[in-house]
Amino acid sequence: MEGLDNNTTEMRALSGKEVLITGGTGTLGKALLKELSAYSLKGLRVFSRDEFKQWKMREEYKETLEKANFPVAFFLGDVRDPARLKQAFKGVDVVIHTAAMKQVPACEYNPFEAIQTNILGTENVCRVAIETGVRHVMFISTDKAVYPVNLYGATKATAEKTVIASNVYSPNTTKFNVCRYGNVIGSRGSVVQLFEEQLEKGQALTMTDERMTRFWITSTFMARFILKAIGTDSKETIFVPFMKAATVMKLAYTIAGERIKQIPPIKEIGIRKGEKLHECLISEEETLSTKIGSFCYLILNKECPSSASIKSLTSKYAAELTSKELEDMIYGKI
Repeated sequence: MEGLDNNTTEMRALSGKEVLITGGTGTLGKALLKELSAYSLKGLRVFSRDEFKQWKMREEYKETLEKANFPVAFFLGDVRDPARLKQAFKGVDVVIHTAAMKQVPACEYNPFEAIQTNILGTENVCRVAIETGVRHVMFISTDKAVYPVNLYGATKATAEKTVIASNVYSPNTTKFNVCRYGNVIGSRGSVVQLFEEQLEKGQALTMTDERMTRFWITSTFMARFILKAIGTDSKETIFVPFMKAATVMKLAYTIAGERIKQIPPIKEIGIRKGEKLHECLISEEETLSTKIGSFCYLILNKECPSSASIKSLTSKYAAELTSKELEDMIYGKI
């Protein structure tokens, strides 16, 4: 988390700006709202398709919304609908595009729906941003876009390329960038929630494979990272944070603590369709275009002479998170 506290650079970059978050009622949207509440925005627009989640967000973050010194508007709509996007994007300076179908099994079983939202929806965001004069679009991606083995990863990989290539169509007006990261601890539907539910019921923790590793991060870290990336002058860039990894087994033992003695032994159920043992944040091929920045890796849309010593970044060989670091993430201390 070092170096990612709010500072004047990103605050100045967003000062007086109108910001819109697609998929804004999700875990990351909520974290962004909390971080942005300290900024001097012109306004914030939360764009999503579920009115109940919008109502719930208003109730849950009522105090935060009241403290913010700018108006927050909630827009119902779907990224699949360009006409609605055009209405919502009018007067917007910065779009943070988080909307997506994210559950791997749901995407596998509903491929047409995943393509409509994750690929065509992203194309809509890019086209409408150019049409309405949005200054900056930041697309939120995932390590599953690197060497994808499931449809979710394939749609995110395609969406990344769509976003970066969109700079060609708006070289002097809208800049398009990407933030790519790993697993967010505590996000909706995460393994942390599953383990907690199993512990509460006194059930054995279910583990796909004890060797499985993942990159882990908190939503607060990612919100700060995204805002810091938006505050840079870069374009055609994929921002990748310096991330550590740990086995899912280590995460399970950290969550359980002493409770592990009161439940049946961990049950290994085998790797599921569309899963990898290890994830990758920067592919070997991308290292040729990667340089190390002040707070992250920068994957550029061109070869980078300084990239000779940069290696691909996989969770199997990444620096390992300590149990204390995992515990602090789980319980919101960082």
